[in-house]
Amino acid sequence: DTLAKYTQESQAGLATALSEAKAVIDKEDASESEIKKAYDNISDAVKNLKEPEVSTEFKNALKKAQSYSDNMHMSKAGIYDQLISSYGEGFPEDAAQYAIDHVKADWNQNALAKAKSYYKSMNMSKSAVYDQLISQYGEQFTEEEAQYAVDHLDD
Repeated sequence: DTLAKYTQESQAGLATALSEAKAVIDKEDASESEIKKAYDNISDAVKNLKEPEVSTEFKNALKKAQSYSDNMHMSKAGIYDQLISSYGEGFPEDAAQYAIDHVKADWNQNALAKAKSYYKSMNMSKSAVYDQLISQYGEQFTEEEAQYAVDHLDD
C-alpha cells in the first residue's frame, strides 16, 4: 500500500483521476486531446499527493531515533524502548512508533557494528556476542539480525 502514507483527500483525488482516465480509455472514439487531458489529470493528482502533517513531537522522536541508529547502532526494539522510557527520552508511544516506522536504518549493519564492538573490544566469543545481541536485557536485535552479524564478524 504505497498510497497509505498520503492523506485520504489526496488519495481520493488520484482515484477520481484514474477512474476518469479509465472511462476515457474505454471509449472507442476517445480523441487524442481527451486522452492527453486524462493523462494530465493523473499527473496532477500524483503531484498533489500530500503526506499528513507531522507534529514536532513526532519529528523530534524521529531525529532521536535516527541519531541512536547512526551513532550507537542500536536495534529497532532498543531504540523504541529508549524513546518511550521515562529514564530515556520520555516520548509517547505513538511518537516512538512513528519514529521506528520512519527511521532509515540497516538493522543488519547496526547488529554487525555492535557485534564487532563486543567481539574485538571486549574479546567475547561469537556465541556470547550472539546472546548479547538477542537478549531482551542486551541489544534486542532479532535472531536473524544477530545471526547476520555473527556470520560477518570476520569480513
